Amino acid sequence: MTFQPEAVIGQATIADQPDIADLVPSETSASPIIESAGASSFPKVLRSRLDRFFADHSISPKADRTMWVKIVMGLAVLLGAWIALYTLRPGSWKFVALYLLGGLAQTFLLLNIAHDSNHNAVSSRSHVNKTLNYVFDLCGMSSYMWRILHHRGHHSCINLHREDDALSGRGIFRFTPYEPRAPWHRFQHIYALFVYAMFSLDYVFFRDFQCFFSPTHEYLRRTKHSLREYAILFAGKGFYLTYMLILPVMVLGKSPLLVAGAFLLVHLIVGLTVTLVFQSTHTVDSTHFPSDRGEFENGVYHIFATTADYATENPLVGWLAGGLNHHVVHHLCPFVCHTHYAPLTRIVKETAKEFGVPYRQHSTMTLAIRHHLILLKQLGK
Repeated sequence: MTFQPEAVIGQATIADQPDIADLVPSETSASPIIESAGASSFPKVLRSRLDRFFADHSISPKADRTMWVKIVMGLAVLLGAWIALYTLRPGSWKFVALYLLGGLAQTFLLLNIAHDSNHNAVSSRSHVNKTLNYVFDLCGMSSYMWRILHHRGHHSCINLHREDDALSGRGIFRFTPYEPRAPWHRFQHIYALFVYAMFSLDYVFFRDFQCFFSPTHEYLRRTKHSLREYAILFAGKGFYLTYMLILPVMVLGKSPLLVAGAFLLVHLIVGLTVTLVFQSTHTVDSTHFPSDRGEFENGVYHIFATTADYATENPLVGWLAGGLNHHVVHHLCPFVCHTHYAPLTRIVKETAKEFGVPYRQHSTMTLAIRHHLILLKQLGK
């Protein structure tokens, strides 16, 4: 079954000491939250049509040839950039260019490979998804913690104040009308892009450690992390900082200042790109911020009210952004590989129009970003 949105209604149930299995649902255990709907209801018809797409075309909802090409290409560019650095031993400017190429490959891998594997959407074999999920660690972020925060802290509570981790402005931003307003928030639409550029640096040096050792979310405070995950956290960080910072200085003899500058530039690109791809799908001036989990009787309506697509007719945007511009379908079918999103989005649009359900979208990514900044300006007043 492909249409299995993770529950976004009802009170979450967490054991006294939950583990990763409690916080991150498997594909088989994900609750199809629409069973109570009538035979002709919008959620049930939409579910039937989305499921039927794969049956009618006799294709798997997992990775197709295009996806495997993207996986091989992304890893090849990253590996190739670093091989070139050590075999060619280029001068300063060429070093920065190759270093940045590796950074662009990391951005591509995070959006296209790591995110899908995080949702077990690449393969029906769990070990394949788990292996590819280490792309996060390859890019300096804890794959384990991202998995928890993204599933329990976002998919199960979209746009819910104090629950959706994506809305954690940490005092710097006011992302919802329920957040206390501070004087500096009136300028948040101006400084937003500069702060967003620090997103990946924050994860590498601070956020992952905070979530492990001093978490703010209740479900993280009550979670027992295995010793293995602590070991992977430190090993992953150590490996990343070694190949990104230490080896270029020790082996290639590059100036620490040059390497640090290239490192910062890479993170400005990764941070700004990844943040805007995600923020422009939920925090825009047309999406809704529910007051509580019970505001919608059905999780499908919750998804449609809180999520907006962009540039769905532009295949290049979808190819580069890992299909995350087709965000409504992503939340409806999180276990489906993103290379199938485009035709599924057409089904969503047609069915929503047929039933009169509002479907939110922007024609371009630039327009979506603009409406995100408009929301920030409105919330800052």
